[in-house]
Amino acid sequence: MAKNLVIVESPAKAKTIEKFLGKDYKVKSSYGHIADLPKKDLGVNVDGDFEPAYEVSPDKKKLVAELKRDVKKAEMVWLASDEDREGEAIAWHLAEELDLHPDRTRRIVFHEITKSAILKAIENPRGINYDLVNAQQARRVLDRLVGYEISPILWRKVKGGLSAGRVQSVAVRLIVERERQIREFATQASYRVDAMFSKDNGQSIKAKLPSNVDTLEEARDFLEKNAQATFKVDDLTKKPAKKSPAPPFTTSTLQQEAARKLYYSVSRTMQNAQRLYEAGLITYMRTDSVNLSQEARAGAQKEIHAAYGSEYHKERAYKGKNKNAQEAHEAIRPTDFSRHTVNVENDQRKLYELIWKRAIASQMSDAKLERTNVKIAASTHDKTFTANGEIITFEGFLKVYLEGSDDDNNELEQRGLLPALVVGEQLHNDRITATERFTQPPARFTEASLVKKLEELGIGRPSTYAPTITTIQNRKYIEKGDNEGTERDYLELTLKNGEVMQQKHTEKTGSNRGKLVPTDNGFVVNDFLVKHFDQIVDFDFTAKVEQDFDEVASGNESWTEWMKSFYQNFHPQVEHVAEHAEREVGERKLGIHPDTKKPVSVRLGRYGAMVQMGSVEDEEKPSFASLPQGKTMDDITFEEALELFKLPKNIGEYKGHPIEVNNGRYGPYVKYLDGKFVSLDKGENPMEVALDRALELIEAKEKADAPIYNYKELPVTKGVGRFGPFLKYDGMFINVNKKYDFDNLSSDDIEELIEDKLKKEREKVVQNWEDHGIRIEKARWGRHNIIKGKTKIELGKDIDVSVIDLETAKTYLEKKKPAKKKAPAKKKAPAKRKPAAKKKSTPKKK
Repeated sequence: MAKNLVIVESPAKAKTIEKFLGKDYKVKSSYGHIADLPKKDLGVNVDGDFEPAYEVSPDKKKLVAELKRDVKKAEMVWLASDEDREGEAIAWHLAEELDLHPDRTRRIVFHEITKSAILKAIENPRGINYDLVNAQQARRVLDRLVGYEISPILWRKVKGGLSAGRVQSVAVRLIVERERQIREFATQASYRVDAMFSKDNGQSIKAKLPSNVDTLEEARDFLEKNAQATFKVDDLTKKPAKKSPAPPFTTSTLQQEAARKLYYSVSRTMQNAQRLYEAGLITYMRTDSVNLSQEARAGAQKEIHAAYGSEYHKERAYKGKNKNAQEAHEAIRPTDFSRHTVNVENDQRKLYELIWKRAIASQMSDAKLERTNVKIAASTHDKTFTANGEIITFEGFLKVYLEGSDDDNNELEQRGLLPALVVGEQLHNDRITATERFTQPPARFTEASLVKKLEELGIGRPSTYAPTITTIQNRKYIEKGDNEGTERDYLELTLKNGEVMQQKHTEKTGSNRGKLVPTDNGFVVNDFLVKHFDQIVDFDFTAKVEQDFDEVASGNESWTEWMKSFYQNFHPQVEHVAEHAEREVGERKLGIHPDTKKPVSVRLGRYGAMVQMGSVEDEEKPSFASLPQGKTMDDITFEEALELFKLPKNIGEYKGHPIEVNNGRYGPYVKYLDGKFVSLDKGENPMEVALDRALELIEAKEKADAPIYNYKELPVTKGVGRFGPFLKYDGMFINVNKKYDFDNLSSDDIEELIEDKLKKEREKVVQNWEDHGIRIEKARWGRHNIIKGKTKIELGKDIDVSVIDLETAKTYLEKKKPAKKKAPAKKKAPAKRKPAAKKKSTPKKK
C-alpha cells in the first residue's frame, strides 16, 4: 500500500494527477461531496446556532467505507479538492467523516493540474480554511431555508410541485420583467436614409444620413429634393486609432463568448471546461479573476515571439472590477501556451482553442487602425451624408482573436476601406433609399446575456451561474423559445435616375428562437414571490447577500450570527403568508362569452395554463381548452380564447372514419382513423383547416409512415424528428447521420444501420437474467442502470457492476418500490453533530 493517499473530488482529476506522482502515492476520488443536508428533513437547527445536520449520502456509504480502509493504511492523507468554497467544504467533510488526524492530514490546492503545480502544492501544504467552509455553509443553509419554507406555501397557495430558490427566483424575475417590457413596448416607425455614391472611375462610397427621418411624407420630400442635386465631398478627416485586446477569460466571460462564437449553452461550456481542467489542459475554470501569473505571462511571451514575432508582444497585467473575487486567483488560460490546439473530443477542442486565443491575445500588441470620416454635401438642401471607413495598419492581437459582441453592429466588422477622396471632389449619386425602420423593444435574455446581467447586479458567483440557469429550465419556469416571429410590412422609397419609387416589403419580427422565455408557471410563481416575499427576490438584497458571504469567507463576519439576523425576519413572514395569503391560481379574467353568458378566464391548471368558460359555482361544470402553442396566460386575447371553444371540430371523413381538428398540448393537430394524429404546420390556424387540407396532411403522413423495407420479416419505416432523420425498426429508433443520403437509402444502408444499432444495444447489456426480465446496462458518464420492465435504478460510478448477482439486483429493485403509507411520526429534532467549523480550528478525533 502507498504511504500517501491523495483524495480529489473527480475521477478524471485523479487519473491525471496519478500520472505525476510516484509509487508512494495513491490517488482516490470522493466523487464530489460525500456529505450533505438530508433530503427529506430541513436538517438545520433553526432554534439554536443553525447547526447543519449533515449526513453521508446513501450512495456514498460504500465509498466512504473504502476510503476509511485506505486511510488506515496510509501514513499521510492529502486533501486535494478544488480551491474554491465548494472544494474547501468537500475537504472538511472528508476530514470529519473519515476521522482524519490533523498530524496525518494535509490540505493542498492548485489552480492547474500540471506536474509542477502538483509538486509545488505538496511542498506547500496548508490547513483547511474554515472561513471558506463557513461561507459555503452559509450559502447552503440559506438556500435550504428559503427553498424548504417557501416551497410548501407555493404548493398550497398556487400549485403542487412548484418550488422556490434564492438565486433561481431572482433569475426568473429578470426574465419575467424583461418579457413584460417587450409586450408593453410601443413600436415607433421612422425612415433610415442610405445613399450610394460613386467617383468618376466607378469606385463606390456607401453613406447615410446620421439621423432618421420621422414620417413617410418627410422621407418622400427629402428624396425629391435630391433628384436634381449635385454632390461633393464637403469634409474629410483621417485619424489614427488603436484597439486593445480583452482580458483573459473569467467564468462568466467564457460562458458569454462560447455562446456567441461556439453556440454552446452555459452548462455545455462548463462541462467541457471541467474536462479540459481535469485533463491538465487549462487552469481552474471557476474564477472571477482576470489576472495572469508571471509564469503564465512569460509563457505567452515566449510563444508570441516564436509564432508571430517580437513586435506582436506586449505584456499586460489586468485587474478585475470585483474586489472580492474569491475563487481561483488566476484567469482561465492554457497550462501550456505552446499548445495551440489539443487532440480531444471536438467540443472540448473548440473550447480550448477559444481559451488559448483569448489568453494569448491578451498579451499581444494593440491593433493600429486608420479611421476616415467623410461628409458629403448636396446642392439642394443642408443635410449632410456621412461615410466611415476603417483600415488596419497593424494587426497586433487581431491576428489571433477579436472579442465577440452582443451588438449586431460591431464597428470593426462592419466598416471597410473607402476609396481615395479629396475635399471638393464631385460625386455621382447612384441611388438613395429611405427604408421604414422600427424601434426595437429590449432584447430577450439568452443564457449568456443572463449571466452577464447577473454578474453586473452582483448576484451569484462563478460556480452558481450554470446550475441556476439549468434549474429554472428544469423546473419549467423558463424555456427556450422556438417562435420564428411574425411577418411585418415595411415601406421603402428609392430615388434612382431622378425618380422616386415606392415598394412594400415584408420582414420577420418578434422571434424568440433560442431566447429565454418565461412559462405560465414562471409568471405566476414570480408574481406570488414578488407580492409576498419581495425581499427574497429583490436584486439589491440578493447582491448584498453575496457581499456578506464574501465577508464570511474573509473571516470578517460570523455566518451563524448573519443567519440569525436573516431568519428572525424571514420566518415570521413565512408564517404570515401561510396563514393569510389567499390561494392564487394566476387567473386572468378575459370577458363574458357572448352566447353562453359565462365568464371566460385563463388560469393555471394541473397540467399547465388553460382557458376556462364558467366557474366552479355554476350548476354545470366549467369547460376547459388548452392554450395554443406559443401562447401564454399573459398574452392570449379574449377573441383567441373564444375560438378555442369551437374546437374540436369535425370536418369530414377518411376511409369511413371522422376527421377531427383540435388544439393539443403540443400544438394543433388532425385526428383520424380512431387514434392517429398528424400535426399542423407551425403557425397554421386549426379553425381554418378544411377537409382538402386535412386529407393532404393525412396522405403525407400515411406515405411517410409506410414501410420502406422489410428486414428479417419486420417492417422498417423512416421519419424526421426533433433530433433529425431516423429509421424505426422493431420498436427501436435509429438515428441516420450525414454519412447516409436519407432520401435515397439503399437496402445495404438500411441493413447496416439496423445491425449497427443492434450491436450497440447488445454491447450496452453488461448482465442479463432473461428468465427474470432483469438486466444491467451501461448508461452515460460511466454509470450503469438496473432495468426491469419500466423500472430503472441508476447506480453510482463507484459501484462495480461485474460483481452484482441476481439477488443483489433484486434488492436494488425492491428498494425502488414505494413504501406503504404509515401514520405520521412525530417530528424529530435535527440530529446533533459537531458544531460548525470554527475559524482556525482543527477537526478532532471522534
